[in-house]
Amino acid sequence: MTTSENASAWPDLKPTALLVLADGTVLEGFGLGAEGQAVGEVCFNTAMTGYEEILTDPSYAGQLITFTFPHIGNVGANDEDIETVNMAATPGARGVILRSAVTSPSNYRAAKHLDAWLRARGIIGISGIDTRALTAMIRTKGMPNAVVAHARDGEFDLHGLKEEAREWPGLEGMDLVPMVTSSQRYTWDETPWAWGQGFGRQDQPEFNVVAVDYGIKRNILRLLAGEGCKITVVPATTSADDILSMKPDGVFLSNGPGDPAETGKYAVPTIRKVIESGMPTFGICLGHQMLGLAVGAKTRKMHQGHHGANHPVRDETTGKVEITSMNHGFAVDEATLPKGAKQTHVSLFDGSNCGLELEGKPVFSVQYHPEASPGPRDSHYLFRRFADLMRANKRT
Repeated sequence: MTTSENASAWPDLKPTALLVLADGTVLEGFGLGAEGQAVGEVCFNTAMTGYEEILTDPSYAGQLITFTFPHIGNVGANDEDIETVNMAATPGARGVILRSAVTSPSNYRAAKHLDAWLRARGIIGISGIDTRALTAMIRTKGMPNAVVAHARDGEFDLHGLKEEAREWPGLEGMDLVPMVTSSQRYTWDETPWAWGQGFGRQDQPEFNVVAVDYGIKRNILRLLAGEGCKITVVPATTSADDILSMKPDGVFLSNGPGDPAETGKYAVPTIRKVIESGMPTFGICLGHQMLGLAVGAKTRKMHQGHHGANHPVRDETTGKVEITSMNHGFAVDEATLPKGAKQTHVSLFDGSNCGLELEGKPVFSVQYHPEASPGPRDSHYLFRRFADLMRANKRT
């Protein structure tokens, strides 16, 4: 596999972008977005919509996203759908891999062409790739390391690109949270978007919540605010003593990128102290994985990960199935969950762990993203569950 399907369809066009895999495979295509090169782990995402939210999810730091849906960019981009809160940090994905060229946007909310939006955010893109073949390869061999490069003149240092792809160490053993966390604490009161009204403000909060930022997303904060929370977001390295000194009604552990075992070296002791205090605690994604580590479980690198908006998950406490949005390449090993840690959610794709709770404690977490809307609102009840735990804890 040396040339993309799209490039071969137009033999007179000189490729302006390359995807170079660690095994030496070179895929030719056409560049979009920023010029330059970026190295990362190639994953595939099966979502048909929400590409702007995906590309700005800090959990994708260190990754190159292959979209399996062929038509990406049709509705353009705008400022409302960005998920990154810390605009000064790494914006999320390092690169994007597409089947088809981006067409002009056709949507009343579009403020920018996706190409211009990618350039403005420094994200490198390549189109004209046979994404079905690339996805099939990932399913068989796992997520490869690769370099995506874009040069308008079509001139590349192929030897250098191959060497960079080959020598990049990969996400296992890599703590990427320092690239995406906030550098100082701040407050949040914006509530979810409503038709004809836009985003609202929480001006009568019932709860005081501290959110630990491992790469937090805007819509998580909005849904917490929508449940009556005044939120103080703190950096990932904030100590348990500092968190508890704010006298919160609950603590939220956010999503984020990288290997949870590495981030856990400084995050797990904090989480353990928060749990021991009896504080209601809710974790999502990386927050879920590190909660698992904090109670004594282990995490493992997945073969191809879970990335998409069509993942069925069964809530073991109710028997109901939710269609969820997922983005993770590591998972809590359910076989290592200790006594007192109960598995609450399971992936119906592969049986992997997707949630846990601690018996006798107001502590729970999920692997997927309940703030997303693939179901469209199958999982929003988890934010209400967190609010109910805080309300009950305040009464007692």
